[in-house]
Amino acid sequence: MSARTATRSRTTKETSIEISIDLDGTGATDVSTGIPFYDHMLDQLGRHGGFDLTVKAEGDLHIDTHHTVEDTAILLGETFREALGDKAGIRRFASGKYPLDEALVDVALDLSGRAHVEWLVEMPESLPLGDPAFDPQLAEHAVSSFAQSAAMTLHVELVRGRNVHHIIEATFKGLARSLRDAVRVDHAGGVPSTKGVL
Repeated sequence: MSARTATRSRTTKETSIEISIDLDGTGATDVSTGIPFYDHMLDQLGRHGGFDLTVKAEGDLHIDTHHTVEDTAILLGETFREALGDKAGIRRFASGKYPLDEALVDVALDLSGRAHVEWLVEMPESLPLGDPAFDPQLAEHAVSSFAQSAAMTLHVELVRGRNVHHIIEATFKGLARSLRDAVRVDHAGGVPSTKGVL
């Protein structure tokens, strides 16, 4: 099997980002976006996904964190999609319920090549997390931007939860574990689609 790795960069007037990923890594991460809470979530994605992940991002944090969060998620999705290659032999589908203390999140995904996101996560009232501040509402934007750019079908639903940090972290861990399962090569043959391509 050829290496499932990719490195991509993106520079705009608002952000400058470089991302590398190895889907068959050991969960080693090196993440720096200038937004500590977001770094923590991306670290969870790499570690629990079993991906080697490097993210270096600089953005206009003096304005707010939105541009950096969005642009990083978009580029991460593009890099992930490139690393997947033709998807030959992958499991493709994965789902599960993922807890973190009182929070429980249901994640289901399909590496279908069709971008679609259903986000049914109602966040409790909360102050922004960390400094510079990560607005909890950005969690949806980050996850959706990643999934759209990666061209996957993704459903995320909050089963229960009161603590916003726990809800967001359970979401990222659940996404990571589901991706880990979905990208696994099970040697079932070619591309897992009746179309012959994903």
